[in-house]
Amino acid sequence: MIPRYSRPEMTKIWEPENRFRIWFEIEAHACDALAEIGVIPKDSAKTVWAKGNIPYTPERSARIDEIERETKHDVIAFLTELAEHIGPDSRFVHQGMTSSDVLDTCLAVQLTQATDLLLADLDRLLAALEARAFEFKDMVCMGRSHGIHAEPVTMGLRFAAFHAEFQRNRRRLVAARDDVATCAISGAVGTFANIDPRIEEHVAAKLGLTPEPVSTQVIPRDRHAQFFATLGVIASSIEHVAIDIRHLQRTEVREVEEYFSPGQKGSSAMPHKRNPVLTENLTGLARLVRGMVIPALENVALWHERDISHSSVERMIGPDATVTLDFALNRLAGVIENLVIYPDAVQRNLNQLGGLVFSQRVLLGLTQAGMSREDSYKAVQRNAMKVWQEGASFLDLLKADAEVSAHIPAKTLEELFDLGYHTKHVDTIFKRVFGKA
Repeated sequence: MIPRYSRPEMTKIWEPENRFRIWFEIEAHACDALAEIGVIPKDSAKTVWAKGNIPYTPERSARIDEIERETKHDVIAFLTELAEHIGPDSRFVHQGMTSSDVLDTCLAVQLTQATDLLLADLDRLLAALEARAFEFKDMVCMGRSHGIHAEPVTMGLRFAAFHAEFQRNRRRLVAARDDVATCAISGAVGTFANIDPRIEEHVAAKLGLTPEPVSTQVIPRDRHAQFFATLGVIASSIEHVAIDIRHLQRTEVREVEEYFSPGQKGSSAMPHKRNPVLTENLTGLARLVRGMVIPALENVALWHERDISHSSVERMIGPDATVTLDFALNRLAGVIENLVIYPDAVQRNLNQLGGLVFSQRVLLGLTQAGMSREDSYKAVQRNAMKVWQEGASFLDLLKADAEVSAHIPAKTLEELFDLGYHTKHVDTIFKRVFGKA
């Protein structure tokens, strides 16, 4: 990804120096295990660590790239450069292994490293959503269905709903991390013909992975498909929040607004503009992450024990999806932390339709007073339509309606227009989401 949408903590995971370092650790841990079971001399395994365990720098990466231009094989180029440092004992490196043992196990490590950062990102976002949920728990606002005023909710419930969604996303990501954190050191076509399964178990333990039960020559790509699909779901949740904020910031609504800092400019042409640029940006970034899910799904169907049709895809979507999502989660957390709420606009919108938000309660009141549901609906709707068309007071129209007033006296009608009726179970919902109210 371009630096504009990247954070250094995540991009470092995908830099060549980190990749080569992981490759070295895979090979060196494998040598330790091979030495332990007597396949290679123990002194040779020690030499691998002593002479090969030096920092991977851009200069070393450049040397590996130079060799690869001749060999046309990245793992062989890496091993050749490593041999330049280790010397004769390098002949024991990569014993019985195949390139996918290194590449797939390395990818598992990188994905777990990336996931740990993404989990931290989610924790920041969850903390921001929880703080705003409790801050505005009791601020009654207009709920909408199909974009049209429906019934009252609270601003805090909006944040609570997003918090619950990202709690689910966090659980999904933990499960995806577990699923993708497998190690394959099983040799050509995955039969362990030339390397003992104990080597795989040792390397897996050292790298915090679990052995892949059946790896053929590659780790099965359904694991990776699940991982990237989870990233796609999280991206969709990011857009869900972003779309809500973008709507509520529209001039006609203006209940919330992205923080507009001193000196910030909204338009090169119109000095008055204050645009929801951050959440619009998040919508675009979410599209990118979701766009990487389909290639990951298509990677599942490889030929027989292996082909490399998945390789070019993963070299791109591995860094791009995780870097993009890392940036997006942190941007969204910042938006939530600094989001401006306008109570006056919230109240204005709540009162905009003259009390129509209480139509269902009046409907229920009429049925409980003896009217059929069909007649009750007609009575409430004919008065509601007058409010839409004429801008009248819904309560006044109902009081003047002979059929309605015959069933519900004026004082009782007034009691039905109580906002507290709609918020009486907010604490119950908060306890479900946060374990406290």
